[in-house]
Amino acid sequence: MTPKTLTETLSLQLRYTHGVANRNLDGITEDQALAAPFAGGNSINRVLGHLVDARNGMLGLLGRGPVLDAAVAKAYARGTQPDSQPAALTDLQAAFHAAQDQLLAALAEADAVLDKPAPYSPLDNPKETVGSLLAMLLFHEAYHVGQLGVLRRATGAAGAIA
Repeated sequence: MTPKTLTETLSLQLRYTHGVANRNLDGITEDQALAAPFAGGNSINRVLGHLVDARNGMLGLLGRGPVLDAAVAKAYARGTQPDSQPAALTDLQAAFHAAQDQLLAALAEADAVLDKPAPYSPLDNPKETVGSLLAMLLFHEAYHVGQLGVLRRATGAAGAIA
């Protein structure tokens, strides 16, 4: 399949990252998800919570509400310290899946907003659009989904992708 529009490309990227994340999370226990692989390193729980927080942001760009309570999700924002009471892995996975469905639905209706100026630009691009920001956020997501694969192996679980 060759995407014809930016919305199709973004939807395809979402499907890829969602599928790889699911494979990397398959069979991971709560204890494995909370284990930090080394001092100062992030756990699977922390990385997945961060992805959900980022997906909440993507949903906001597309005029949708968050899939996880904003206060819970913000505990996983970049630069925050791990919470002493992290969300359960199952709750984070449910929010990640819910965001998938909502993002795909929102993208199906998003052609009109993708060329609008973005409310912010992580790289201070004065020409940042909602579409270019979403593309960057999906690159960010792919980076962290790859981390889930490394963290999976660090817990002792077999690699999920050969």
